[in-house]
Amino acid sequence: MNYPPNAPPPGGYGGPPPGGYGPPPGGYGPPPPAPGMGGAPYGAPMGGMMQPHAPFGVDPMTGMPFSDKSKMVAGLLQIFLGSFGAGRFYTGHMGLAIAQIAVTWLTCGAGALWPLIDGIMMLMGKVPDAQGRPLRD
Repeated sequence: MNYPPNAPPPGGYGGPPPGGYGPPPGGYGPPPPAPGMGGAPYGAPMGGMMQPHAPFGVDPMTGMPFSDKSKMVAGLLQIFLGSFGAGRFYTGHMGLAIAQIAVTWLTCGAGALWPLIDGIMMLMGKVPDAQGRPLRD
């Protein structure tokens, strides 16, 4: 096909966008810290101040505030007193705690495997509290 000279190709392709190619005006995000100053330490709240909505800090992976409940306390309660639902009562899961008591008693103790596994999961940090916040260390 022959196109007339200096005519745009078919399909509406035109010249570069206004301002040309390259980064948008203003750059990408906040400027880097001054040399020698560094940023906030890993796991520290932004700005060096405590955040009122997260008194125990913020999970660096999800950005969610940590719970006021400890995963060590929850896990140990669940492992040693899980037949009574102690770890789940501690984290605020009342329904699961009652279910663990019922399963343990209705199976004559064989259902105690559930609280044991649940306690290990709590120690690994895989179980949130009743509000969905990760348990703190």
